[in-house]
Amino acid sequence: MKKIGITTTVPIEVLLAAGYQVIDLNNIFVTAEDCSEYIDLAERDGFPKSCCAWIKGIYGVCLKEGISEIVGVIEGDCSNTRALLEVLELKGIKVYSFAYPHRHQLRDVKEAIDDFRSLFSVDKEVVEEIRDNLNKARSLVKKLDELTYLENKATGFENHLYQVSSSDFNGDFRKFTEELESVIAEIEKRKPIAKKLRLGFIGVPPMTADIYQYVENFDACFVYNEVQREFAFPRAINHNNIYQQYYDYTYVYDLDFRLEYIQEELEHRKLDGLIHYTQAFCYREIEDVVIKQKLDIPILNISGDKLNRLDSRTKLRIEAFLDMLGDLKEGRF
Repeated sequence: MKKIGITTTVPIEVLLAAGYQVIDLNNIFVTAEDCSEYIDLAERDGFPKSCCAWIKGIYGVCLKEGISEIVGVIEGDCSNTRALLEVLELKGIKVYSFAYPHRHQLRDVKEAIDDFRSLFSVDKEVVEEIRDNLNKARSLVKKLDELTYLENKATGFENHLYQVSSSDFNGDFRKFTEELESVIAEIEKRKPIAKKLRLGFIGVPPMTADIYQYVENFDACFVYNEVQREFAFPRAINHNNIYQQYYDYTYVYDLDFRLEYIQEELEHRKLDGLIHYTQAFCYREIEDVVIKQKLDIPILNISGDKLNRLDSRTKLRIEAFLDMLGDLKEGRF
């Protein structure tokens, strides 16, 4: 089966209908034993130091891992992706683009997806059949999410891992489904995790995935991963077609639309605080100003760059934040 890389979540149903094995390049980059080698490769080829590490990592993965075709999202995600595609095309990689519409209107979403289907010459009926199959896997991811925040049995990292992996289902949605069924069966046998503080993680999935284990060293745990959850399309089963599903995908549209769903989850999951993760040199860092104004909950913003482990300063800030949340919960403030 021919492989195609993606720079972030795209209508994967179209690519599967076209006979591709879909590979989320972010997941290869961030889970690598030494992800810095991908960044170093990009910088040797001229990418600036001030460019986002994710963009450099995706570039490095494409070249080092022999990716010959790629779909880049040029609207609704990273503002640097358009330039990335131009460089990759120069390197002989076949590039396709997908743009989430700037206006959050269903007819515009339909037009964008239909154009994408035409690009790969696949019928709507085949796409919908694939969507039905994927929804079986997505329903299991939703079950694992419930095991995290309702039954307190799944860890924050497990929640993060399987939701973020839903962008490409690890390259094989059938194997992914089988693995998840086994994982859920094991988790259901556990005793509930008893932690005082319930945290939410908003913003792009982190390079520093050790944050989940780190907060558990204290009396805290993550029970909500915002963007990762959106990758898994938790509301897909409620929609009649692919157009409605991607219209309801919050991450790529305006911030107010995202915040409506975040606010619902703050209340539904009874969160004590949020950690907002942003990537250095990304325009989304500016969104932290709006988020802190519009959400009535303590929020700590942390920023990642090239490291895939938390540095000492960030650990200290997280510890101080958790101390403050503990004092608030016990009524000491």
